[in-house]
Parts: sequence; C-alpha cells; structure tokens
Amino acid sequence: GADIIETNTFNGTSIAQADYGLSDIVYELNFEAAKLAKKACDDHFRETGKRCYVAGAVGPTNRTASLSPDVNNPGYRATSYDELKLAYREQVLGLLDGGADILLPETTFDTLNLKAALHAIADVEEERAEKLPLMLSVTITDLSGRTLSGQTVEAFWNSVRHCKPLSVGINCALGAKEMHPYIRELSRVADCFISCYPNAGLPNPLSLNGYDETPESLAFQLQLMADEGIVNILGGCCGTTPKHIQKIAELMQSTKARPQGQTFAKGMKLSGLEPYNFSWGEVSNFVMIGERTNVTGSPRFSKMIKEDRYNDALTVARSQVETGANILDVNFDEGMIDGPQAMTKFLNLLAAEPDVAKVPVMVDSSKWEVIEAGLKCLQGKPIVNSISLKEGEAEFLRQARLIQHYGAAVVVMAFDEQGQAVTRDEKVRICERAYRLLVDKIDFDPADIIFDANILTVATGMEEHDNYAVDFIQAITEIKKRCPEVYTSGGVSNLSFSFRGNNKVREAMHAVFLYHAVRAGLDMGIVNAGMLEIYEEVDPE
Repeated sequence: GADIIETNTFNGTSIAQADYGLSDIVYELNFEAAKLAKKACDDHFRETGKRCYVAGAVGPTNRTASLSPDVNNPGYRATSYDELKLAYREQVLGLLDGGADILLPETTFDTLNLKAALHAIADVEEERAEKLPLMLSVTITDLSGRTLSGQTVEAFWNSVRHCKPLSVGINCALGAKEMHPYIRELSRVADCFISCYPNAGLPNPLSLNGYDETPESLAFQLQLMADEGIVNILGGCCGTTPKHIQKIAELMQSTKARPQGQTFAKGMKLSGLEPYNFSWGEVSNFVMIGERTNVTGSPRFSKMIKEDRYNDALTVARSQVETGANILDVNFDEGMIDGPQAMTKFLNLLAAEPDVAKVPVMVDSSKWEVIEAGLKCLQGKPIVNSISLKEGEAEFLRQARLIQHYGAAVVVMAFDEQGQAVTRDEKVRICERAYRLLVDKIDFDPADIIFDANILTVATGMEEHDNYAVDFIQAITEIKKRCPEVYTSGGVSNLSFSFRGNNKVREAMHAVFLYHAVRAGLDMGIVNAGMLEIYEEVDPE
C-alpha cells in the first residue's frame, strides 16, 4: 500500500563505502538501486494502475562535520564540508540517472552534513536547470528533542528551509509516540508538507521482529498524529515490515492530511543550536550583535588569536552571549592571521560550547575565502557580513547565489562601483539597486537581506562629516519603505571613532544615536553588548 518506496542506498556514498573498499563503484550502486526500484514501481503500475514513486535514499554518512570524534581535541573533524559535498554529488547523480523521482536525505543527525548534501543538490539543479522534488528527514536521538549535533527541531528547520523542500519530517530513532511532540513542533514552523516514518518502537531482541511495536500499535500512534492534522506523509523505518506498512495504509484511507495554505510568521529565521527568529512589522526589538570576537574591533581578542590562545578567545565569546549578544560577529581580518585557518579553528571549537553555540553566528570578513571557510563550519543558519556592488553586478550575484546555497542570510553594504555611499540619497539608491538584483534575478528571500547603510564617524573636525549620523537615520527609514521585508544594521562604534579613549562620551553618543535610529527602523547593530548605556540614564553634561 505504499505510495513511495526508498532505494536501498542509505550508505551509498564514497565516504561510507570506504569501510568496505567499494568507494569506486558508488555511482553504479546508486544507479542500479534506483533502476531496480523504478522497475518495481512500473511493474506495479502495469498490474494495478496505481502510480508509485521512487525516493532516492541519501543517508547521513558515518562521519559528522559538526562534532569531533576525539574528546581530547574538540576542534578536530573526521570529514569536511567539501568532502561531504563531493560524495553527495556522486550519489545524487547515480540516483537521478537511475530514475529516482524524489531525493530523500534522511536520518539527519548533523545538520551540517545535510547542508553539504543540499549544496550538492543545488549545484546539480543549476546544471540541469530544474527544481528537483526534495524530501528532508531529521532524526531526534533522545527525549531532549535535539539532534545528535545538538539542534532543536525549529533550529534545524531554520537551517535548511532555504532549499524549499517538498516535505520535511522526522524518521528513525524514537518510536511514534515519543516523536509526536516533535512532529507537532515541526508542523507549527514548516511551510511545506510534513512526513513521519518512525522505527517500530525501540529495539528488543526478545520480540518477534526485533522491535516492540506491532503493525496495529504503530499504526494507532500514527493515526493520532493524522487525526491532529499535523502530518501529510507516513511510513515506517527500522523494524517495520510489509504488515506495518499495510496497516498504516489501511488506517489512513479515510484520514484528512495536514492542510496546506497555513499562514506562517514573516521575518528572518536564524539559528545556532537554537532558533533565533526576528520579529516583523511595526514593533521590532533591537538585536545586539556581539563585536568582541572581532580582531579588528578588539585588540585583546586579536592578541589571543595571534598567541594561539583559543580557549581564552572562547571565553570572550561566552562573555558576549552572557551580557546580551543575540548573535556573535566573528572576524579574523588581520595581516598577521591566516584568516581561513583561524575562522575554521575558532568556529569548530565554538561548536563544542553549547552555551555559546546556541546563538547564530555572523561570519564577518572582507575576504570571500574567509567567509566561505566560516560557512563550511556552521550547522545553523548564519549571517554573512558582507557583500556589495563594489566589484560589479556579476560578482555580487555570484556571491549571493553561493550564500543561498550555504543557507545564510546576508548583510549588503551600501557600496557600489563608485565607492561608499555617504549621503542619504546615495545610501537609498545603492540599497534599492541591490535589492532589485537579489530579489528579481536570483529569488533571494527579502527577509534574509540586511542593509548596512554605513554608520560613518561624526565630529572629526571636518564640516562635511557633521550630518553623517542623521543621513544614516533618515536613509534607513526610506530603505525599508522601498525594499519590503528587509532589515537594517550598522557598526555602531564607527560613529564615535573621533573619541577613541574616552569611553564615557562614546557610550553616551551610542545611546543617543540608537535611541533615534531604532525608532527610524534600525533592526540590529554590531555593539559591545556589555557597554551599552540606556538613553534615559545618559548624563546630560
């Protein structure tokens, strides 16, 4: 009674097959598996007139990109994003060429592995100029409701929703009863179909099938989900037999599926180990991006990195989160530092600190290779800071497409081929041009766009700089009118560089500036979260 059958290719990558010395025949394994499954569907159609579909099973591999297998070396990884992406590409090509109708990356225990798979699939889609039907499935490993790599269900969805799948769901580990609350949570946040195919309960060597759930008990638990209206696609994973599938199919004959067309909250949806969703509309909370893990903004942090004191550097990150930073800005742009290597090492170590890794990361660099190094380390949904039109439209769109494939939001600086926008009108013009390119040319989600209209230094002694802060404040109001759904940001400390060394004045300036800028539409800013003064408490003198 199944409508979709999976190919027997769960371990069909060169990485997993290396254990058996079979990496060189991976394409063939996937091609033949899809071909066999397709033949079974075609035969069934000829016999019964019922159309069935082949889902090309894409497993998680036997490696994890987010966790170290060595407890004494938390920064070590047994595989890399690039290695995973290459392996998944080979598997996907074999499945598609063999006749798979759907691609099903399943049993995801590390979202970074899945993001590498999704990137490989996006590359294949671009080459073939087609959108492939995609079903995603995550596995929740225990009753904490998190993946093995530590993400909550909603954080997982925020990390992968950029691929616009046909469905998202949960499979394997827990039985249907234990999965129910997590399916409910996924149904609440995901704007696509919802799937659930659990194991037949927990393994039990004394039971008939080696698992606890009978066909009747498993079908009953799935029926409860269906009656609640939170699922569209149901089935079975480990320990389920044809009888389990048959019973599920029979019970679902008269059940209504989860309705489509539900309204989901607008806004940017980021994640670390936990979700971070931006509010949208008239009232928005100012989001603080911690700036102390930035070698260009913190001499102390820079010294730690140069001296290879990464554990001390992690305490800086922890302190930023503890003092209120909602997002961590991480930057290694310094001549004496190997940017890609430092970014990779720091973010890999950060992943082992759940109290810090819970927040999203802003990967901050003026060098594209450093940004990419950072994106390859993050299982959550980060922000890239930044891209601009400085090198022309072609390069701007190339980088933006890659950011889409990595599943990140982006800061766009108000720069173009002529240089940095200084006046209110220049800021608005460049941001509107960038918006049209991103949204119209490559279908970039406007809620994932953040415009930085350049907070420039005032009180330099040069008269033409006097109105810079006001120009910025007026520009962001206009940008948000002309560019629906976007957000705005800025590096607040730039404002007061003229007063370096005089923190009392600097903090007062920042408080007054933010008081007016937030009311004008500033959504976030790179700040030292522990040193923000409250406007009403600024000493008038």
